[in-house]
Amino acid sequence: MDIAEVARRSGVPASTLRFYEEKGLIVSIGRRGLRRVFDPRVLERLALIAVGRASGFSLDEIALMFAPDGRSRIDRRMLVAKAEELERTIRKLTDMRDGLRHAAACRAPSHMECPTFRRILRAAASGAIGARGKKNLAVL
Repeated sequence: MDIAEVARRSGVPASTLRFYEEKGLIVSIGRRGLRRVFDPRVLERLALIAVGRASGFSLDEIALMFAPDGRSRIDRRMLVAKAEELERTIRKLTDMRDGLRHAAACRAPSHMECPTFRRILRAAASGAIGARGKKNLAVL
């Protein structure tokens, strides 16, 4: 299957396929003229890459999911760790969503007079929200 067919069937642009090949995530089996040719099983591998990316794994982490012979070798501990990381993110986002909904519906004359909104501001100032987000809004 040439690169255009793989791109069409997988929905992955040819430029991304070339990048994945450069990173060692997929391997072409030859060329037809100037076009790379892939084994049809590359579609399954691309599906695994897509699931990994959607789950938040980096390409380097995804590369570890493949043995040198091309078969998958997914480390279950890595999956559990990613699931726990996603759970923390979900809790943080849920808390943020709930805080924003409260602020939108709060009956205080201004947001600055809303005790819940003030706690959100204090949490943001202390680093509980944002790039340093080691804590979460559950303390609110």
